[in-house]
Amino acid sequence: MEKIQYDFKKRTHKVELPKKLGFGKLFADLFFEMDYTPEKGWYNPVIKRVENLSIHPGSMFIHYGQAIFEGLKAFKTEDGRITIFRPKAHIQRLNISAKRICIPQVDEEFLLQVLTELVSIESDWIPTNPGESLYIRPVIYGTDPFLGVKPSSDYKLFILLSPVGAYYPEGFKPVKILVQDNYVRAVRKGLGECKTPANYAASLLAAKEAKEKGFTQVLWLDGIEQKYIEEVGTMNIFVEFKDEIATPKLTGSILPGVTRRSVIQILKDKGLNVTERLINVEEVVDAYNNGSLVSVFGTGTAAVISPVGWLTYKGIEMTLNNGQPSKLAQELFRELNSLHILKIEDKYDWVVEVNKEEIEV
Repeated sequence: MEKIQYDFKKRTHKVELPKKLGFGKLFADLFFEMDYTPEKGWYNPVIKRVENLSIHPGSMFIHYGQAIFEGLKAFKTEDGRITIFRPKAHIQRLNISAKRICIPQVDEEFLLQVLTELVSIESDWIPTNPGESLYIRPVIYGTDPFLGVKPSSDYKLFILLSPVGAYYPEGFKPVKILVQDNYVRAVRKGLGECKTPANYAASLLAAKEAKEKGFTQVLWLDGIEQKYIEEVGTMNIFVEFKDEIATPKLTGSILPGVTRRSVIQILKDKGLNVTERLINVEEVVDAYNNGSLVSVFGTGTAAVISPVGWLTYKGIEMTLNNGQPSKLAQELFRELNSLHILKIEDKYDWVVEVNKEEIEV
């Protein structure tokens, strides 16, 4: 692999972040990009000023959707150190998505080096207020100018950085979720387990209609029988019963969330009864009616932990835990956020510390 090139002038001004960041609206000055051809492999790795990409209108990803992406976060500790949460797991998942979409694999060690170096150079963009972070978005897409359905030969990879606050406007406050049974997002053996734009395009209409009805997001059901809960459009889901914490098992139509995996490990280490299984939506309704449903919460990189305060299915409106975050959701939220900034011991070796670098350009 070629050495990383640097094509930018050193910043002479101080980065001033707005008091209210929102999510995904602001971008750092620099990004990383490199290209792929069958002859050269991945080549021309460069960190440079963010600029508009030059794309041929016949580029295959525009017409046939051959693209993948990831989302992970960097943080600053209370003493100013830089951390990234589980970057290796995210890079591994990027390559799993790449295999499914016929995109060439990326050297995982090199991409980790690139990612940490970019975050190090742009560390002034990492916000320090509670709940804020630097969102990292790697993307790969097919660039061949060709109108025909086949895998592209050439590709571009880039990594974009965005300082962010809470993903949902509610922050950690409970959200209102509609169980979706009019549309299907993904089916087993399809693309549901890949982080590809197609999955998100499939979710837009349902999310738009739910928002118009006053809901924050939708909870999808399986695409075959329309009775097993799967995931929310932007996060995995957990159901807290009195004697069990259940999350839908990975059947090929659910994104294998990194935060999901982390929460399962934490729950097991607490000695709690956590299971990965098929969860019938009617089981959730029955548990609500008989008082054995404690809470529902979502997990994901963007939201971390998001308590569900209200769940609606076929006109049945369920208020969960009196519309308040459950004790377990609060504990997980505190623990993960403390782990992000090494306020507690990282006994899992999930957090990668980044050394602040000064690059001569």
